[in-house]
Amino acid sequence: MSADSGGLLARLGRVLFYYMKMMLIETEPRSTCAATRPQSLPGAESLPPAPLSSLTPDHQLREDFTVLAKDLVASLKGVVATLVLHAPPPRRSLVSLYINPPPSPFSPGSVPVSGRRARPRRWWRLSGPTSPRRSTSTPVRVHLLLYNVTVMVCASPELRSRLARIHDASDLADVSAANVSRQFQQSLSYSSSCVSASEFFDAEEHEDQQDDQHDDQLINAGETGVIELDGDSSSEAGSLSSEDGSASSDNSDANMITVVSEPRPSWSRRSRLPSPRPEPGGPSLWNLLCKNIGKDLSQVSMPVTINEPLNMLQRLCEELEYSELLDAAASCADPAERAALVASFAVSAYASAAHRAASKPFNPLLGETYECVRHDRGFSFVGEQVSHHPPVSACHAASPRWLFWQEARIKTRFWGKSMEFQPAGRVHVRLATTGDHYSWNKVTTCVHNLFGGQRWVDQYGDMHIVCHGTDVSCKLNFIKASSWSSGRHEVRGSVSCGARRVRLSGRWSEALYAGEPPAARCLWRPGAMPADHEAYYGFTRFATELNEMEPGMEDLLPHTDTRLRPDQRALEDGDVDKAERLKHELEQAQRDRRREQPEHTPAWFRKEYEGGEEAWRFTGEYWTAREKGFPDLAAPRLW
Repeated sequence: MSADSGGLLARLGRVLFYYMKMMLIETEPRSTCAATRPQSLPGAESLPPAPLSSLTPDHQLREDFTVLAKDLVASLKGVVATLVLHAPPPRRSLVSLYINPPPSPFSPGSVPVSGRRARPRRWWRLSGPTSPRRSTSTPVRVHLLLYNVTVMVCASPELRSRLARIHDASDLADVSAANVSRQFQQSLSYSSSCVSASEFFDAEEHEDQQDDQHDDQLINAGETGVIELDGDSSSEAGSLSSEDGSASSDNSDANMITVVSEPRPSWSRRSRLPSPRPEPGGPSLWNLLCKNIGKDLSQVSMPVTINEPLNMLQRLCEELEYSELLDAAASCADPAERAALVASFAVSAYASAAHRAASKPFNPLLGETYECVRHDRGFSFVGEQVSHHPPVSACHAASPRWLFWQEARIKTRFWGKSMEFQPAGRVHVRLATTGDHYSWNKVTTCVHNLFGGQRWVDQYGDMHIVCHGTDVSCKLNFIKASSWSSGRHEVRGSVSCGARRVRLSGRWSEALYAGEPPAARCLWRPGAMPADHEAYYGFTRFATELNEMEPGMEDLLPHTDTRLRPDQRALEDGDVDKAERLKHELEQAQRDRRREQPEHTPAWFRKEYEGGEEAWRFTGEYWTAREKGFPDLAAPRLW
């Protein structure tokens, strides 16, 4: 049946319904017994039908109209279902955004980057294996849902990149079918960077034959559950593998971009810690803190019960949980949007703190190191505790698309009911594709209600992001909240690029948006927390994986790596007494080493001065020594 473009059937249906309604009203019995029927008695619909001989003429006429109405309603439902299945989706659905995207907050009134005319794909080809041409038994809502999902997959380069990365990481070619279920590594803390409606266009102009082949691939992908992406999407996945095991760039830190080439693991990463958080006990934290009100607590030995089974070096690595924001920034051509994506990455580093008010990380021992090689995320990380008084942690991470480094110097102060963490030092990011060098400061973290009520974390202060050598900058204000405030975790600011300004707003625990509401675009949103995260220190899935000892990794690590630290491992396993005893022994051994050898030379970082400020630079020698098994490592035995 052809589409009812003029709406004739709809108008005919309304006339028939109105006619039947009037006839039923006119023929309705005048008796009010049905209206006054007690609720305890069955209604007319539950009574057996009366014999035709006992019906009055009015009742029989009413029964005839009822039968006619039911037949008409059934016929009209079939007509409507046929029209919906064989007609395009509603005009104001996601298709309108796909064909005519709204202007981006970064370039109002702009056209797609390629400058080519946006051409929508055939809607019936985007509905997967249950498209109208293949089946008419699936509900219409399922068709529309499949259509919308497929449009987002086709139109968002960022989503295609993530799917390609997931597909690359789940290569099961050499694995038997019996082990397939153990290969997939589902993560609840994956990045959920929002897909912008302004990206819903297809700028590629292919021939009809190529377009049909691509549509068929999408339909087949819906049948198998795996989407095969062609073109150069594999390069967007940020894979670490290369012919020579390293990648180069045009900036001065090219030798720092080290890619560790290793076979993909045939095991699945853990989804929870070996043991939940133990009940608090041991020495009174109140008595300990009361003696140190207003002092720097970074030099005070704390009971192990207030620690979480991660140390400060691992917390620095945890800031890379949403590293694909840097991948997106490296692929972006607009400088204002690049700065906004870098700002989103800076804000995302605080997302996990919303669930971690009840614990603090271990303080690393002097000379302690930590490495993290994540082929699935496209980066390699190394950190080292380079100073003990004052405590300074330095780290460096490399990806084929960006470099990340920072030194963390944190002062901890106790103010009676709250504990404040004041960071010093700057975070640096250099994009390998554009050469842009960004740096920013960190804001203050405060934990409230230490000894009563519900603990909660607040971040406050101004964050200044600078793109060195350009006129691009960003200022973000983390608004300080009070105990009675209804609006917590708010972030407001803007990106300045010459005369252009892009507004940024959101919450550091929920999302960050660019542009003016209600047309603001979501740049970043944190991933879902595990269902039982409260029992496991409030860890995200990524945090749960940081201290995991992968198969065969112990033979590759130096003896200073955090994964080998016994007190932290004992706390992770739930043995609090053993962890407390080992922590005391390790701290005492560190004091003895400092008395014997006051001077310490870090193994992998060197101190420099930039503009009168102290900075620690990665030497790049760690990964070379790792390949040789660290034969010349002179660091003392820490445990």
